[in-house]
Amino acid sequence: MASGQKETKQLRHGYTTGSNATAATKAALLSLITQKTVNEATIKLPNKEIVTFQMESVQFTEHYAEAAIIKDGGDDPDATHGARIISRVAWESAPGITLDGGVGVGRVTKPGLPVAVGEAAINPVPRRMLFEVAQDVLEETGVERGISIIISVPDGEEIAKKTLNSRLGIIGGISILGTRGTVVPFSTSAFRASIAQALQVAKESGCEHVICSTGGRSEKYAMELFPDAPEEAFIEMGDFVGFTLKQCKAKRMKQVTLVGMMGKFSKVAQGVMMVHSKSAPVSFEFLAKVAADSGVPSELQQEILQANTASQVGTMLYEAGYSDFFQRLCRYASEAGLQEVNGGLTIETILLTMKNELLGREAVRWPRQ
Repeated sequence: MASGQKETKQLRHGYTTGSNATAATKAALLSLITQKTVNEATIKLPNKEIVTFQMESVQFTEHYAEAAIIKDGGDDPDATHGARIISRVAWESAPGITLDGGVGVGRVTKPGLPVAVGEAAINPVPRRMLFEVAQDVLEETGVERGISIIISVPDGEEIAKKTLNSRLGIIGGISILGTRGTVVPFSTSAFRASIAQALQVAKESGCEHVICSTGGRSEKYAMELFPDAPEEAFIEMGDFVGFTLKQCKAKRMKQVTLVGMMGKFSKVAQGVMMVHSKSAPVSFEFLAKVAADSGVPSELQQEILQANTASQVGTMLYEAGYSDFFQRLCRYASEAGLQEVNGGLTIETILLTMKNELLGREAVRWPRQ
């Protein structure tokens, strides 16, 4: 990049685990066929982009070849950025191409995912990419022999601890993912996809009531509050309240419990359904109005208007004993959620302090059901 462009440097796209695995497979298969080290491979991504990948290492014998590649996630804060992905391609006596996951690639144990129970967690698009690239190489080189492909990620089991895989029933490692082939920096699509997938698993597991939290701390509290709920019922929705509620309705859940803290749920109570800190500021005028409707004296209302954070307002009113304020805020949040999805289910809102103390709890059922 020219020096004059540095100030306007754009975020760099990366490539999915599926794209990396596909490139490594092509390099390994070509090395096996030619018995020469193939250090780079050019593949066509699902979004039609043509990309050349460099291998970290390649080794081969007459019977098999392995190519390793380091995943570059670009400027996206992805758990798999920097992961070592290995493709091992071997000759087989039976015709055709077989594909499986090795060390560090998870295995599916619950229904509801796009991969069958018992299969390696290699999603449909990467699976298709791997078969197609192998078939193309065999045809272009005129080779008519059977091969097996095994994708491994040596650190995959450790990396998977930073993902939702175990909740989804993917055990033993990461998933090989990707629909476009590229990773869009700071994309919300991956998080949304994980929410939709987690809800599908919950549905397939028979859950009609799901408990959706904004983060790890509130989810831990929710698990203590609902000790008899199955693990699949707990969904980490992050900032995507509206998206999660719409997915819940689409999957015909009967009840949704939202669990979170003042900062995010003050926004939900106002009808803001994307609650990232930058999406919309907390309205202290709104909180002061809720306080007024809850019988909070005018002096305290003025303090609310001068507050810096919603959490500060919560502490102030909690210590002053105004529990009705929190019940009202929870009711407003549940009603706003029902308005967002046009009814059809029960929504309960549970509001916590930063110290996991219960502030309020209110469930609302849509009146027109």
